[in-house]
Amino acid sequence: MRTSKRFTTGQRVTDRHLLRSVEVDDVRFPGWNGEPVAAWLLRPRGAEGPLPVVVTYIGYTGGRGLPTDHLLWSAAGYAHLVVDSRGQGHDTPDTTEGNGTQWAEGFMTRGVDSPEHYYYRRLITDCVRAVDAVADLPGLGHRRVVVTGGSQGGGLALAVAGPASDDVAAVMPDVPFLCHYRRAAEISGEGPYEELAKYLRWHSRRHVERTFTTLSYFDGVHFAQRATTPALFSVGLMDPICPPSTVYAAFNHYAGEDRTMTVWPFADHGGGYGSNPVEQLAWLRERGLGVPA
Repeated sequence: MRTSKRFTTGQRVTDRHLLRSVEVDDVRFPGWNGEPVAAWLLRPRGAEGPLPVVVTYIGYTGGRGLPTDHLLWSAAGYAHLVVDSRGQGHDTPDTTEGNGTQWAEGFMTRGVDSPEHYYYRRLITDCVRAVDAVADLPGLGHRRVVVTGGSQGGGLALAVAGPASDDVAAVMPDVPFLCHYRRAAEISGEGPYEELAKYLRWHSRRHVERTFTTLSYFDGVHFAQRATTPALFSVGLMDPICPPSTVYAAFNHYAGEDRTMTVWPFADHGGGYGSNPVEQLAWLRERGLGVPA
């Protein structure tokens, strides 16, 4: 087992999953309150030199899954850190989950009575510290870190790109969740924003305003205003879960001059599906973040 200030790399699990071209490590790093957060670190087998690193955050109610779920980026020559979501995955518990209000199933109202208690304060802290921790592993290009994810993962990538702009070379939020909470709760026809709508349906107007005050601290629109790193967004124009207007709200407030939106006109919440990584790989290469052939 290798240890460093911010990373513990445990058993190499490549052989367990019968992978021959990829090396996989089961890692832990300290997240919120120093609590260990699980992640997979995948690298092309035998790769030398500092590799550009893609840090991926996961969609709502998902965890890091298995290494075999995440082979694209290592196949393209990148190091790939796949970060578990506390309380949502099986390997990173949310030990403070009972602190604060939770009215409905899910995570959207967990601790929503105050910014100090809100669930996403802890999860976003984990995600920022994942970028911090990359610098402690040898062979990784810690100045060439790309943060990305779809849906919740896209919202988390935006949340990291703001406060960690100096350490992030690019951000790629796909159909991002956690943007413009109020509008999303008002118009979304499916998915997690309905948890907020159901919660607010039974509370007074005063309670509604307090709830959205809490949520404003964790809104991707506000994080976008602090982010200057190059950004590649994507949006599905028929997305019922993360309505396009909420994605465009974050995109239009993004502070960086180098911002691009990939538009999928007839797409639902899956966005571009398998076509989107092709766009991402080309976009990264254009910005000097590709892997040499």
